[in-house]
Formats: sequence, C-alpha cells, structure tokens
Amino acid sequence: MTLNVTAALCIIGNEILSGRTQDRNIAFLGNGLNEIGIQLLEVRIVPDIRDEIVDAVNALRARYDYVFTTGGIGPTHDDITPESIAAAFGTEWHYHPESFRRMAAWYDGRGQEFTEARKRMTITPVGAELVDNTVSIAPGFRMDNVFVFAGVPQIMRSMFEAAKPSLRRGTVIHSRSLSTHLAEGVLAEGLGAVQQRFPELDLGSYPFYNTEKGTGVALVVRGADRGRIDAAAAEIFTFVEELGGEVIEDNAN
Repeated sequence: MTLNVTAALCIIGNEILSGRTQDRNIAFLGNGLNEIGIQLLEVRIVPDIRDEIVDAVNALRARYDYVFTTGGIGPTHDDITPESIAAAFGTEWHYHPESFRRMAAWYDGRGQEFTEARKRMTITPVGAELVDNTVSIAPGFRMDNVFVFAGVPQIMRSMFEAAKPSLRRGTVIHSRSLSTHLAEGVLAEGLGAVQQRFPELDLGSYPFYNTEKGTGVALVVRGADRGRIDAAAAEIFTFVEELGGEVIEDNAN
C-alpha cells in the first residue's frame, strides 16, 4: 500500500532572492526526505519580512504533512524567523530555557561573552521543541509540523539528522534515468505513449548540454514500484532504438 507523506521547504532570506547566496539545501533535503518516504512537493523563497514569512508558513503547514524552513535564526537584526513562526502560530516568543542554558555553558567553556546578540539564537516560540545542532550548538526548533533549521548547509544537515527519527515514514519513490543523444522533440511522442500506458508513474524529459556528453535528453521514470519502472524503461529502450538512437547511460536510484 502506498503511503503518501508530503513536505514543503520555505527558504527565508533576502540574500537568496538577491542572488548573492545560492541555496544548497534543496537538493539535500529532497534526497534526504525521499530516502525515508517523504515527498518534497513545494519550495518557496521569501524575504526577511515577518508578514511574508507568516503567510508562507501558514499556507504550507495547512497543505503538507511537514514544513521545513531554512535561514533567519542567527544573531543579527534581520534574523526574524523565530518571532515570525511564533506569530504564525499565534503565540508569544521567549528565550528557550534549555537552549539558553546550553548556549551560556558553551560560550563560558570557551571564555567568550554570551552577548545579547548571541542570546537571540535561543529565541523560540513558547511551546517549541528543540532540534539539536552538533556543529555549532545553537539549536533549531519544531512547532507542530514545522521544523525551523539554520540556512548554513552544514548546520542544516546536522539539524535534519537530529529531526529525522521523529518524522513519519511513507512510501519511498524510486527512479531510473535513461540518457540518449536524440533530441527532445523527436522523443516526445514515444514518451507520451509510455506515460499513457503507465499512468501511475511520473515520466519526465530533461535536455542536457555539456562538453562530456554533448547534447541529448535524460528520460527519467519515477514511481513506487520498481517492477513497473523497469517495464516502462524497457519500452523507452525500444522506442529510442526504433528512432535510430541508443541509450548511452542508464542509472537507477
């Protein structure tokens, strides 16, 4: 039986929208979630504006089983994600006692001052559960089905690993990618016919242009049943050869 568990990612930060910083968390989270049967179905990028964060989080948490946010939980004035999440849930925010204790001890152990700016990293909505951070100590947190992570990739990955045991598992989606030098327009009719015969699968075509492979298309088949994926792949092999081409690469996940 297929069990659909869904998720969305809300990326928070002006630096992402401006192009100054390139997000490296989408691919990691998409792969990490799929490994445990959770499908990442939507990604939004919002600025460091409270109302924008509130609106996005409330819309996403009502639609998906889980929402993950990245960014905006650091020590500076524009790190407003914790207060915004509190507003989204209609609750107050505070300096989380356990987070405050951990952070104070961490800085004391290094002979560093626990400044007001650093204390900001302990802010959570009232009622939040902490998510551990083994990289730089400052925790993320969870409110209901919303997980709030740092934007720094290494720290985000640490928080995801800490949160993973609490996530509900669903059906894992497998994929198989078949590459050919034939043009996408040549392949379209055959691929559409295969899709009609395998409606439960997701078939996509993705052109590539690079110096190693030249030009061509990757035909990707995704679904829960490996047997059906392989059957669809066999039909793709057949029509590619009938069109005078060949499959130059075949990768399964």
